[in-house]
Amino acid sequence: MIDPQTIERIQDTAQIVDVVSDFVTLRRRGVNFVGLCPFHDDRTPSFYVSPAKNICKCFSCGEGGSSVHFIMKHEQLSYYEALKFLAKKYNIEVVEKELTNEEKQAQSDRDSMFILNEFARDYFVKTLHENPEGKAVGLSYFKERGFRDDIIRKFQLGYSLEQRDAFSAEAQRAGYKRDYLLKTGLSTGGENNSLLIDRFRGRVIFPVHTLSGKVVAFGGRILKKVENTGKYVNSPESEIYSKSKELYGIFFSKNAIVKTDKCFLVEGYTDVLSMHQAGIENVVASSGTALTLGQIRMIHRFSENITVLYDGDAAGIKAALRGIDLLLEDGMNVRVVLLPEGEDPDSFARKQNAEQFNRFIDEHEQDFIRFKTNLLLDEAGDDPIKRAGLISNIVQSIALIPDNIKRSVYIQDSATLLNSREDVIIAAVNKIRIKNYEKKKEQREKEQARETVVETQSMPKDTLTVERKNVLTARNPYEKAERELIRYIIRYGTLPIFVSYEKEKQEKEGEEIEVEVAIEDGPSVIEVIKFDLLRDKFIFSDEVFFTNSLYRTVFDEAYGKLSDESFVCDRHFLTHHDPKISKLATDLISDKYQLSKIHAKSIGESEDEKSSRLRERNSLDRLVIRATTELKNAHVMQRINEVKKGIEAADPEQQLELMTELRQLQDLKKALAKSLGERIILKY
Repeated sequence: MIDPQTIERIQDTAQIVDVVSDFVTLRRRGVNFVGLCPFHDDRTPSFYVSPAKNICKCFSCGEGGSSVHFIMKHEQLSYYEALKFLAKKYNIEVVEKELTNEEKQAQSDRDSMFILNEFARDYFVKTLHENPEGKAVGLSYFKERGFRDDIIRKFQLGYSLEQRDAFSAEAQRAGYKRDYLLKTGLSTGGENNSLLIDRFRGRVIFPVHTLSGKVVAFGGRILKKVENTGKYVNSPESEIYSKSKELYGIFFSKNAIVKTDKCFLVEGYTDVLSMHQAGIENVVASSGTALTLGQIRMIHRFSENITVLYDGDAAGIKAALRGIDLLLEDGMNVRVVLLPEGEDPDSFARKQNAEQFNRFIDEHEQDFIRFKTNLLLDEAGDDPIKRAGLISNIVQSIALIPDNIKRSVYIQDSATLLNSREDVIIAAVNKIRIKNYEKKKEQREKEQARETVVETQSMPKDTLTVERKNVLTARNPYEKAERELIRYIIRYGTLPIFVSYEKEKQEKEGEEIEVEVAIEDGPSVIEVIKFDLLRDKFIFSDEVFFTNSLYRTVFDEAYGKLSDESFVCDRHFLTHHDPKISKLATDLISDKYQLSKIHAKSIGESEDEKSSRLRERNSLDRLVIRATTELKNAHVMQRINEVKKGIEAADPEQQLELMTELRQLQDLKKALAKSLGERIILKY
């Protein structure tokens, strides 16, 4: 475990702009910075970074938090691993206590697999450069391909010996467990406790790195012809590796992509190596698979301009069409270059220097829509059926482009090339876009419904009746009131609900002046909320004031820490080890949060946000009580609806009891209405 003082030092040192900039291209916008969100399919910048608050927040998908939580989410690390990641970045020494055997056993599979991959990388590199077989076979292969020592070292290339279990045996001698050797895919076999077999034996090794440089997987190329054996073999999918989410070379290329505002996309490992050696570093490889949305989003963080390089043969042309529609849909500017016949990016780059290569690109790259149109026109010829299919194919691609201006330009250009009426193409594009919109809308609604059901299922069984659970499955009627109370807790929890001042005369620089001096503090915001809810606890079930489990955790934790003099609500929850709580705190503290109209009206209109915040702070005694009253009112109104439905289905004796309860609830509703005003009652 890391001691609290070190954790605090890491959190204070890790500046959010500096941390996020390692992974996202940020542009200043006022006092904040903005960029494309790395956590969802973001086409227009919605990811805001606030240097003043030292937090980040996406106002589209809702992800955000402190520097620690950004690293946790982005690199898929545990809380303490993220702290160590940042400590390493800022050269902060982390002293941990010695782990017990039980704690070592409790280390997550993910952490263990990453550690094992680092060991494997070092082993393969050492074998390539120091082992006689490695030098004679593996290193010779790379030299024959023309790769320099600096490129071989930079990309941490290696070699796995021909011996069936050379690596597996060495890893087990070093203390690594069989389970992790199998989970990472470094070893195979092992059934009935038999010997493990090296997956990559007799192959040169290409480590695959994450954005932050961690080794997530390996690719291996066999050097001898073996029947029924593929030329390349890759690590299998695992808890840490998904091939569709990784791009070979992204760790070494991200800075160059930002600098040039352009990314070259190729297919294979050696394509990337040769281009780097030629001085073109803004290049990544899809590793021979069709381009995926996850890979596209990774590129889009650094640039919206991408040029796809493929072989100049027929197979290369077909490959150039795969995955391009996803790039267009993501709002990227896509261009295509077909290399000379018989050339691939690897062979072509080895014959060029950076200047010659870039000159060729400038002269031969084509906009994708124009490229695709010309390509399909050649195939269709004068056949009317093929030409109709061609127009449909082009329209499908144009309809995916999110930018209205770009889409309009492509429609005009395609109408000219296809010798077709522009209004016909516009109508076809609009039809497809409407269909796609409805499909996505339906999908979003299904996902939201699933999330609501999951939240309801997480509530204590005794908190809600069966009927109330059914209502919550569709919509939580308490969400708005509960969220408002939690906002006050996170923002102002430990502050006094009011402060009384009196004027006092003081001498300053020889002059007597009047200043306001605090003479009395009220109870804290958290104490007032707890007291006011307990005062009418009969409204709630077993004193469960929050149906949302996350809000309940925040409330209980904040109240439990009141006796700690060092406890500050906003800081505590912004840097919370639970990313859901950190995300909630970020959301409720972020600049774009707006008061409800009723609450804003109760403190008066404000010319700017700073003034609004100050007036809110000075009005906490009224605002907090109003918020607790709104929550009580929501519960009373919900119970009234339930009782009315119960009366309709009950027998005469039960109806009498329910009618009595209904009258009591209606009296309570009137009392709450007196506090809230008629406007609240009217909306029910």
